[in-house]
Amino acid sequence: MEGTNNDVVLLDFWPSSFGMRLRIALALKGIQYEGREENLFDKSTLLLEMNSVHKKIPVLIHNGKPICESLIILEYIDQVWHDKYPLLPSHPYDKSQARFWADYVDKKIYSTGRRVWSGKGEDQEEAKKEFIEILKTLEGELGDKTYFGGDDNLGFVDVALVPFTSWFYSYEICANFSIEAVCPKLVAWARRCMQIESVANSLPHPHKIYDYVLELKHKFGLDTN
Repeated sequence: MEGTNNDVVLLDFWPSSFGMRLRIALALKGIQYEGREENLFDKSTLLLEMNSVHKKIPVLIHNGKPICESLIILEYIDQVWHDKYPLLPSHPYDKSQARFWADYVDKKIYSTGRRVWSGKGEDQEEAKKEFIEILKTLEGELGDKTYFGGDDNLGFVDVALVPFTSWFYSYEICANFSIEAVCPKLVAWARRCMQIESVANSLPHPHKIYDYVLELKHKFGLDTN
């Protein structure tokens, strides 16, 4: 195996769902790493050097080499430490489907969710409807399975999606709706995931996320009162 566990550094920011998915993966695989918290309003020299193209977190530094973009990092982690808790299925078709749905999460959840908590009036209502449809699509893919990856263990899609559930409370409070009312199976799935120690320890409390959302709304003049 290339490198050792001590050669792993994660540049991260605690409310980032993209960072949370890597914390989960590293925990599931029992990888020791050094987590470095970034200030996104005053980015470190290391972050700017390690991700000179996008200048964003998360960045995984393994043996001094940076890997950027969370789904790429997630797959890298799965390939390098493949001997414990595999996340991607082995069959090429199943692997392609896992990548498809993880990509769907990336393209849909963050941008629409941001409009849900930050928007007002018609834009917020439109974002809420879009967000619900996205969740219903994901719930349809989950079906009656225990996890997206199957019935036994978390898979690639589970790890990609579950961090966003820590933001559900903020979406609901800001836009006045209930995710459980429209997607009960998805919420039940999220609760199952939270029974896994590696997930529970990697996600901040939803109320802490909401406090952060209120800070952002104030900072950018989005206060509702």
